[in-house]
Amino acid sequence: MSERSILLTNDDGIESVGFRALYDALSEFADVTAVAPATDQSAVGRKMSSDAVVTEHELGYALEGTPADCTVAGLEALCPDVDMVVSGVNKGANIGAYVLGRSGTVSAAVEAAFFDVPAIALSMYVPPGGDVPWHEKATDPRDYREATRAASYFVKHAEPAGVFEQCDYLNVNAPMPTEDAEPADMEVTYPSELYDMTATFDNGTVRLHDRIWERMSSGDIPDPEGTDRRAIVDGKVSVSPLTAPHTTHHHQALDALAETYL
Repeated sequence: MSERSILLTNDDGIESVGFRALYDALSEFADVTAVAPATDQSAVGRKMSSDAVVTEHELGYALEGTPADCTVAGLEALCPDVDMVVSGVNKGANIGAYVLGRSGTVSAAVEAAFFDVPAIALSMYVPPGGDVPWHEKATDPRDYREATRAASYFVKHAEPAGVFEQCDYLNVNAPMPTEDAEPADMEVTYPSELYDMTATFDNGTVRLHDRIWERMSSGDIPDPEGTDRRAIVDGKVSVSPLTAPHTTHHHQALDALAETYL
């Protein structure tokens, strides 16, 4: 079997700790080319640029652009013959149906699906709480070992097993391990439908707030077994097989309306 070739991207930026951890892990058995944003592009979704300046980097290429830009630039111009796109490791989970369209990490994988290239989006849940703010945690490459273990497993085995004949991409979320933790179990999941965004208006400013992360910290989540959020709160690796096109089947109610139009 020839060596796998991987286009590696992310949304935290090419210099992020999680990105380097994943690059090193995949490079042990695959030919990895980085095509990643030069700076943090978190939560930009599938935003696209018309031009993106490219700079050569020791890992591949850094783009002054978005994760979706990186996928298109890589597959069309910079490394067009890769076998798979892997996006991550994102610092922070990308779980729940409402998050998928916002996430730059996931959007890079979605973009690959339209090229018919298998893709994996990879994120790590960093639990809140304690004396250290969550965004100051996960500063050591070893903090990402659950995520890189899962990524390596799927890069090696998902396509030969026929996984991508049934889905377009995988959204994988791994827990942040504690020092002496045993390897986490894995669960096949679907995106949670829980939504708890709030907004308040005060003195000319609307403040938007996502309450779900606080609820996760306290354990106050109604998500049932089988959802991505329940799996990650329970300390498991969540993998959701997803499709990219936003389509559904014809149904009688809409067909009837179309027939009576005009």
